[in-house]
Amino acid sequence: MVFDAFQYAVDLNRKKKLKTITSPGLIAKDRELMADLCKSANLNLLDEDLRTQASVIDTCLTWADYGIADTGTLMLASDTEELRIATMLSKIHIAMLPMSKIKPDTAGIEKELDDILKKDKPSYTAFITGASRTADIERVLAI
Repeated sequence: MVFDAFQYAVDLNRKKKLKTITSPGLIAKDRELMADLCKSANLNLLDEDLRTQASVIDTCLTWADYGIADTGTLMLASDTEELRIATMLSKIHIAMLPMSKIKPDTAGIEKELDDILKKDKPSYTAFITGASRTADIERVLAI
C-alpha cells in the first residue's frame, strides 16, 4: 500500500508538471523509498524546515491519524508545525489512512482527542473535510 501511494504521488506530480513533494513524518525506510522515487522522476523531495520552503510546496503526502466516515473527515495530529505547514500550503494533499483507523463518527475518536488535550505541549491537530481556503499561515493564500 505504501509503495502504491508513493508512486501515485510521484505520477500525479509528473502529470500535473509539478516539481516538489514533501512527506513529513515518514519513518526512515519509507522516507528513503520516497526519495528514490522522487529522484528517478526528477522531483525534489523537500526535507524539514518547511517554513522556509512554504511557497514551493506542490504536493504533500502524509499519513492521517484517523478518518471519520459520516463526514469524510481526516484527523491529523502532530507535535511539530511541519505537518501543518505541509498540509495547509501544498497545492495537493494526498493522505494515507489504513481502513482500521476509520471511525463511524467523531465520538469514535473521543479517547484519542482526550489524550492529545491532556499532553503538556502544543498540538497541531487538524480536521480536514474537503477543500478549504485560508491565508492564516505565513500570509500565503491556500485554497
